[in-house]
Amino acid sequence: MSTAYNNQLVFTQKDKCRVCYTCIRECPVKAIRIVNGQAMVMNERCIGCGNCVKVCSQNAKYFLDTKDYVNRLLESDDKVAAIVAPSFPAEFNEIDDFKVFVGMIRALGFDYVSEVSFGADLVAKEYHKRHIERKNQKGEISSDCPAIVFYVKHYHPNLVADLTPVASPMVAMTRVMKKKYSDDLKIVFIGPCIAKKAESQEVDVAITFTELRQLFRQQKIMSSMTDPTDFDPPKAGKGSVFPVSRGLLQASGIREDVSDGRIIVAEGRVNFRDAIKEFENGLIRDHNLELLCCEGCIMGPGMSKGGKRYARRSRITNYTYEKLRTLDEEQWQKDIDEFLELDLSQEFMPEDRRFPAPSREVIQKILQSMGKYKLQDHLNCGACGYDTCEDHAIAIANGFAEVEMCLPHNIEKLHNLIEDLNISNDKLASAREALKQSEKLAHMGQLSAGIAHELNNPLGVITMYSNILKEEAAEDDPVREDLELIVEQTARCKKIVSGLLNFARKNQVNPIETDMVQFTERSIASIIHPDNIAVKLTKEIDNPIAEIDQDQFMQVLTNLEKNAVEAMPDGGTLSIHLEGSQNEVQIKISDTGTGISKENMEKIFTPFFTTKGVGKGTGLGLPLIYGIVKMHRGKISVTSNNDPEKGQTGTHFHISLPRKSEQNA
Repeated sequence: MSTAYNNQLVFTQKDKCRVCYTCIRECPVKAIRIVNGQAMVMNERCIGCGNCVKVCSQNAKYFLDTKDYVNRLLESDDKVAAIVAPSFPAEFNEIDDFKVFVGMIRALGFDYVSEVSFGADLVAKEYHKRHIERKNQKGEISSDCPAIVFYVKHYHPNLVADLTPVASPMVAMTRVMKKKYSDDLKIVFIGPCIAKKAESQEVDVAITFTELRQLFRQQKIMSSMTDPTDFDPPKAGKGSVFPVSRGLLQASGIREDVSDGRIIVAEGRVNFRDAIKEFENGLIRDHNLELLCCEGCIMGPGMSKGGKRYARRSRITNYTYEKLRTLDEEQWQKDIDEFLELDLSQEFMPEDRRFPAPSREVIQKILQSMGKYKLQDHLNCGACGYDTCEDHAIAIANGFAEVEMCLPHNIEKLHNLIEDLNISNDKLASAREALKQSEKLAHMGQLSAGIAHELNNPLGVITMYSNILKEEAAEDDPVREDLELIVEQTARCKKIVSGLLNFARKNQVNPIETDMVQFTERSIASIIHPDNIAVKLTKEIDNPIAEIDQDQFMQVLTNLEKNAVEAMPDGGTLSIHLEGSQNEVQIKISDTGTGISKENMEKIFTPFFTTKGVGKGTGLGLPLIYGIVKMHRGKISVTSNNDPEKGQTGTHFHISLPRKSEQNA
C-alpha cells in the first residue's frame, strides 16, 4: 500500500450521524457536505486534520484504518521498522517504563523500533540554521504539520513558496532509517495524526496510536507480559518536546522573544487560519509562523478521546527531562554528525482546490430564501456550522449545504406553522361547533315548520271571530276588553309563528342590489340608544354593492344592534365594521357589554331560548337572524367573553354574505 495523497482519510457512518453540524463548525475548510440529511466528508476538500473525528459525540466520523496493511508488512519477508512519534508518553500513560512500551511494539514483529524525535532533532537544527540565515528576510510558514501544508497547498496556493522547504520529523526519520539500515527497509509511522497517512510516499504506511492499541489487543500483547527493550539507534535528544505547543522553538533553541518579534505561534483551527490570512495580507509577512492545526500533537485525532491537554503536556515534559538527564550526549552528537549531510529538503507544489465564488445575486437570493433580507437579519449565530450567514449561503450555492440548516429560519418557520395550526384548529373547532349547531337547528327547523303550519289556520280563525265579536260588542260592554286581549294575544301568536317560519327558512327572499354602507347607516339611524353608548361605523370596502332582501336583512341588523345596546346597561361602544372581497361582504357587529356565558353560547340560535326576563323576549330574535342569513346563503358566527379577567368583555357577531343572490350567482 502506498499512502497516495488522494486517499480518502475520513468517512461517515451514516446510521450514527445525527446532523448536529458540529463537524461543519469544527472543520477549518468546511469539507463537509450535507447529503440527504447526512454529513459526508468531501475528500477533495479535506486536509486530514481530523477535527470532525475528535468532536463527533456520536462517533459517526471515523478515519482510514491501515492496520491490515501493517499486519501484511509484518508477515512479509521484508525488514520492517516502526518509527514512533514523540507524543507517545502522552497517550500510553498507563505504561510507566517506556522500554516496556518499546518491547510491546517489537512483540508485534517489528525488526526495528526508533523514535521520530531524532528526526525532530535534525529538523530543529535546520530550522535554527534557517532562522539565523534569514534574520532580516521575509518570513516563512513551518511545514512540519501536514494538515497545515495541505491547507496552504489547497486554499492558499500562492503561499506555497513561503512554506519552509524542510521535511517533517517523520520524513526526516524515514530517511535516517533507510540510510542507517537499508534503502529496502519498510517504514511504519506510529503517531497521533490522521494527516500523516497522506503526507508522504516515502513512508510505507502510517497508523495512529489508537490503531496501535487495537493491534496490541488483537495480538493479546500486554505490558505485564512484555520484556522491556530500548529504542534502536539513533537515539533522540531534545526533539522529544516537538509534540507540545512551541515544541519546535524549544527544540530549535529559537527564542519566542517580544523584543525579537520574528516568531508567531498559532495553534487550533481558528488561530492558524487567522495567522495565515494576516500573513497573506502582508500584515505579518516578515514573521516566521509556527503553526499547528491541533492544540499541539498531543491533542491529535489519533489519540484516545478524553485526554487532558495539560496532563499530557506534563507527561511529555517529564519524559523529555528524564531522557535528557540520562542521554549519552557524546553518542547523540556522533549520531547527529553522521546525518548532518542528510538531505532534509522538501518540495511543495500548489494544488488549488478552491471553488469559484458565486455571484452576489445568487448569494442574495439564497439569503432571502432563509428570511434574510437586510443586514440586521444576519444573526451569524453559527448554528448551521458556518461562521456567517453569507458563508452558509455560499456553501448552499456550491452544493455543500441546505437552507434547512439555518436554525433561526427553522424556528421562525416553526412559530409560523404553530400559529397557522392554532388558527386552523380554532377554525376547525368553530366549524365543528357550527356543524353541530346546524344539525340541531335543522331538526328544530323541521319541527318549527310543522308547528307553524298547523297553528296558522286555527290562529286565523281565532283572529277572524275575535274581531267579529269585538265589532258586534257595544263600546261599554265588559266583554269587549276581553275580546281585545284575545285579538292582541292572537296577533302575538301569529308573530311567533311567522318567526318560526322564517327560522325554518320557508319564506321567500326578494334580493335587490343594495349599497351596504348606506343600508347599514339606515339601520343605525333606526335604533334608539342612550347617550352613554357610542356607535362607531368603519368602512374598508371598495365596492359596497350586494344583493339582499332589504326588509328581512334590516331585521338582522337592527336586532343585532338592539341586542348590543341592551347588553351595555352601563354604557359602552357599539362597533360596526364593513369590509369586502371580490365575492363577499363582511359585516362585523361588536359591543363592549356584559358578554354571553360559555354555557349559553351553544343555545343562542335555539328557538325560544332567551336570557331576558319573562315577557321581555320570545327567544326568536337570534334564530330569526340565523334563518335570514342562511336564506341569503351567508354565514354567521359569534364569539363572546363575559370574564373581565380574560380581557375586554363583549360580544362579536361576524356575518359573511355573497355579493350575488342565488338567482344571479
